Amino acid sequence: MEAEMGAKVALVTGGGRGIGRACALDLARHGHDIVLVDLIEDDLARTAGEIAELGREAMRFVADVADHARAAEILAKVDERFGRLDVLFNNAGKPQPKGITEISESEFDEIIAINLKGAFNYIQPSVELMRRNGGGRIVNMSSMNAHTGGVTSAVSRFSYTAAKAGILGMTRALAKELGPEITVNAVCPGVIKTERSNAMIDAREAQLAAGIVLQRVGTPEDVASVVTFLATAEPNFMTGQDIQIDGMQWVR
Repeated sequence: MEAEMGAKVALVTGGGRGIGRACALDLARHGHDIVLVDLIEDDLARTAGEIAELGREAMRFVADVADHARAAEILAKVDERFGRLDVLFNNAGKPQPKGITEISESEFDEIIAINLKGAFNYIQPSVELMRRNGGGRIVNMSSMNAHTGGVTSAVSRFSYTAAKAGILGMTRALAKELGPEITVNAVCPGVIKTERSNAMIDAREAQLAAGIVLQRVGTPEDVASVVTFLATAEPNFMTGQDIQIDGMQWVR
């Protein structure tokens, strides 16, 4: 498929499935060609095929977001193919259920490398490409755990929470550094039902929903609608913000 002249381009890390997939598809529906980064080729191929069915182009790369050199390599290929980048959604992440007395140093380092440094790895080479075409939008994936502490979560305890809180600090600092050309915002999902969380949520969905004002758990599409708004809304007067997408949990 030939790239459409002047079409906007969005890069989504962790774009093969779950929230990343939903966001990639929604951005494609809103006229963006999509660059997908994920660890699993089969997931990437499926999502790329769905994007093609929507009439948009999809590039896909198997990569670990913790790899700084690989991120620079991918952005160079995006520049070569499209000559622009308009939206970066730093979605890729990894949970960690171990507490402070259980986790090893290498496990802690891995969580920080994926959930916090991974965003840095893709933001750094994206800035010049965005600026060259008059600016862009960066959306970072944080979590409600960054606000609540997350210590009761079955899948993400202190190391994940620390990384996601770091994302909020990074978002605010970069909004000041990169504005007005590039807006930087974060989303903080609550309980979202994805392929990764299905088993945990299915076992206690009624209990979880009872603790949410909207009386249901969230879907990837709930997050996608907010990410697309932050990435595309005109006029735009939001930067340095974190948007909580949790249906309003009773206990925050």
